[in-house]
Amino acid sequence: MNGLTAWLEKYFIPVAGKIGAQKHLVALRDAFIGTLPLTMAGSIAVMINAIIRDLPPAFFPDYDGNTIPVIKEIIGVDGVMWNGTLAVVGIAFAFSWGYNLARAYKVNELAGGMVALAALLQGISFGPSITATLAKKVPDSAAKIINDAQAGATIDGDQLQIGLWGWLKLGHLDANAYFTIMIMGAIAVILFAKLTLANITIKLPDSVPPAVSTAFTAILPAMIALYVTAIIHYVFGKITNGQLLIDWIQKNIAEPFMGLSQGIGAVLIVTFFVSFLWFFGIHGPNVLAPVLEGIWGQGQLKNINVFQNGFEGKKGAEGVLAAIDAGKGDAYMWVRGSFDSFAWFGGSGGTITLLIMILLLSKRADYRAVAKLGIGPGIFNINEPVMFGLPIVLNPIFFIPFIVAPMVATTIGYVATSLHLVNPVVVAVPWVVPPFLMSFLATGADWRAPVVTLVAFAATLVIWAPFVLAANSMEED
Repeated sequence: MNGLTAWLEKYFIPVAGKIGAQKHLVALRDAFIGTLPLTMAGSIAVMINAIIRDLPPAFFPDYDGNTIPVIKEIIGVDGVMWNGTLAVVGIAFAFSWGYNLARAYKVNELAGGMVALAALLQGISFGPSITATLAKKVPDSAAKIINDAQAGATIDGDQLQIGLWGWLKLGHLDANAYFTIMIMGAIAVILFAKLTLANITIKLPDSVPPAVSTAFTAILPAMIALYVTAIIHYVFGKITNGQLLIDWIQKNIAEPFMGLSQGIGAVLIVTFFVSFLWFFGIHGPNVLAPVLEGIWGQGQLKNINVFQNGFEGKKGAEGVLAAIDAGKGDAYMWVRGSFDSFAWFGGSGGTITLLIMILLLSKRADYRAVAKLGIGPGIFNINEPVMFGLPIVLNPIFFIPFIVAPMVATTIGYVATSLHLVNPVVVAVPWVVPPFLMSFLATGADWRAPVVTLVAFAATLVIWAPFVLAANSMEED
């Protein structure tokens, strides 16, 4: 074991460290983190609606929160909150991605954010244009009223033409935009940064105020970068007979990636590497944030939106399940919060179960002291005191359970969710929410979720127990 650890430390960990420090991946990780204020605000609103609108009917079939004074107003306010957060989270992510990428290149961050946002807006739908033949001729009087309204629709006999402008499609501004933003935003901002660093800018005298000078410096690089992305959008539309690049990326890149993420193999691979990296002291969720947030995080946002708005007439968790069964990419069975709800209780690796086993079985004074200090933070999913204080990092006796326990817990949660024994995660819950309560809230107040968490919790207790007992025979450091 020591030989394997030494080999991995020498050859694998330096590579993993370089990947984790790669500036584009760090910028992408920080871009996701930057959207947290919006995603959490919107998720709290959805969570409140889950509790006051969707949970009571499970116990009281005649309950309708939309007809109850005060309750219906809260539901309405939460809907408005969703409109300004999760419904347009793609806009926030575009700006955050551009800002953090520009910061990685040490150029104007504000301009970088605006360039990435503009690169997104260049390629979205600003209104539908439809020509259709009606089943029969519309009466002249009705046609005159419609035509005189100048609302974007005209009727000539049995020919209907709709040409709306200024109607932004929400499906281009929410989580559906993430992959397009990552690609087009990177092209625009990297080009903007390279031009800025090459001093292809407008020079102003030193007497000009810094704020004005900084803004003018960004004009030429931003204009060139945005012309490049505009040409890409335009040429793509010409080649594909009017198809938008964002729709093509969503169908041919995003959806296949999302589909692959739903297999148990992909889920367990990510679970493995999070623990594996942590064992060597590298923050696994941070290194893998581009994957966790870019794929499973996008799936979670889709679930939240369907939970809020429904799917084909079905509301709440029922709507999410219907969307998953439809298989159109509107909702997903396993998402970012699923890991936290069913496997990473107490922090990555589910380490709170180790602390419980130490307090129950360990005879080592040093382990028990760390467990007593770490149990409090562990309740709120903070496990750094255990990782580095026990330690788990580079501790051979705990390598196997630290890898195996979360994979078993993940499998239990995955099977329960895929068999519809518990609702999928439909709410983004702050990571400091204690276990059991987290899974309850994350699944839209599904009482079965804490039961599944308890089963996974118990399984990891059993896995940790023999290794804690084995550690009793080892000398204290």
